[in-house]
Amino acid sequence: MVFSLFSRFVSLLQAIYWPYQKFLSKRIWLLLPAIAGAIVLWSALAIPAHAYDVQVSPASPTQGDTLSVVVQGTENGEAPTVTVGDTTYTAFLLSGTRYRAFVPTSPNTSPGRMTLKISGPEGKNNIAVNISDRRFNTQYITLSSSRAGLEGTDEEFDRLDALRALRTPERYWRGPMSKPSNGYVSSIYGNQRYYNGVFAEGYYHRGVDYAAGNGSPIYAPAAGRIALVGRESEGFVLNGNTIGIDHGQGVTSVMIHLSGFAVNEGDFVQQGQLIGYMGATGFATGPNLHWGLFVNGVSVDPVPWRYDGVE
Repeated sequence: MVFSLFSRFVSLLQAIYWPYQKFLSKRIWLLLPAIAGAIVLWSALAIPAHAYDVQVSPASPTQGDTLSVVVQGTENGEAPTVTVGDTTYTAFLLSGTRYRAFVPTSPNTSPGRMTLKISGPEGKNNIAVNISDRRFNTQYITLSSSRAGLEGTDEEFDRLDALRALRTPERYWRGPMSKPSNGYVSSIYGNQRYYNGVFAEGYYHRGVDYAAGNGSPIYAPAAGRIALVGRESEGFVLNGNTIGIDHGQGVTSVMIHLSGFAVNEGDFVQQGQLIGYMGATGFATGPNLHWGLFVNGVSVDPVPWRYDGVE
């Protein structure tokens, strides 16, 4: 490359100073070391370091969306990192040299500019993404005195934290997820709530609720491993009977308020497989299924995962 640039430089000199072409042809080679050094320095300054090719979807994300960050890597097999603020998200190999990391957002994510920092052996990229503000509904919930006083236990909190912390390398889901219940949607993701007239400050509904008759079937929204079976009788006071599914690569489902189970911990289930039955256990006002979808520990809106699918 340096020789090519040098040759072009000599040709330029000859074109400009054609009367001295004979002189140049004899003397220019004496200047080679200095000229070559200058060209190398110019090349280093003028040609930017190679950076990763990055694709982010969706193109216009709003609060609650999952950002899929696909990075084209190299043959060296080293995965790049994707960092937002102080949090670094694992990039998993998709195919060939393509890697993907999920960056979750929620109603608590500040709208506006978000900077994704991609770094690795090929260089660094800073990608700016705009997170649009989103208006969420408000619900008014009336609870009986027995329900209003319910408090969770360390047992259920610790086990649910462990579920959401899973970063299994394998990817079990494929394509769009499916409805876990044939009931109607009684509460959507992100709702703010008043309980017995008191506003729940900082709260947002971390999932989608389906209402149907007690004992109605509940299905796996996507393939995965049953990583948690929590029983009301064993300390799951707030969530009631609970199933947790590890879909792989930081994606987990939480199904709560069940009346019964059709699976055991450690079972591997396929999309659409019967896993349990609808109930009203825990902090519930009637028979319903609460499906929460977590990505890297953050509750995201399940709707895009159902209709569009997330790679």
